[in-house]
Amino acid sequence: MARRKKSRRRRSPSKIGLLNIAESYTYLAIMTTGLMGANPYEFLTGKSDISSKSVYGGEFGGVTSMVTTGTDTLSLSELFKHPDIAFGQVQSNFMGNWQNMVVASLVTSVGFGVGRKMLRKPIANVNRNIFKPLGIGVKL
Repeated sequence: MARRKKSRRRRSPSKIGLLNIAESYTYLAIMTTGLMGANPYEFLTGKSDISSKSVYGGEFGGVTSMVTTGTDTLSLSELFKHPDIAFGQVQSNFMGNWQNMVVASLVTSVGFGVGRKMLRKPIANVNRNIFKPLGIGVKL
């Protein structure tokens, strides 16, 4: 007699984790602050204020240089309008901030890991008693 096939185990749809969203936003904030000098909201909605102008120096006008202003905080529109200036500034920001970004990322990773372990029972309680009865597809 042939064996019966096992039925596939049904899997409940995955839920959106609020702590995962918070952790991801923290990493995004670390990256945009370190590279662009702005928080994620400012990076997405900021206006383009990069400008460059020639500066003439000396009494006889023999020395000419280009001065760029508005690169302290970069936005997405500046990356598209002035990519050469913006990416140069991003590279400069990376060279100046990479250690702080690494430390902040490690602290974030450890902090969320320890926090999840310490608050495992309260988080499970909130998920079981609040979010599951509501049926909104969210978990803490």
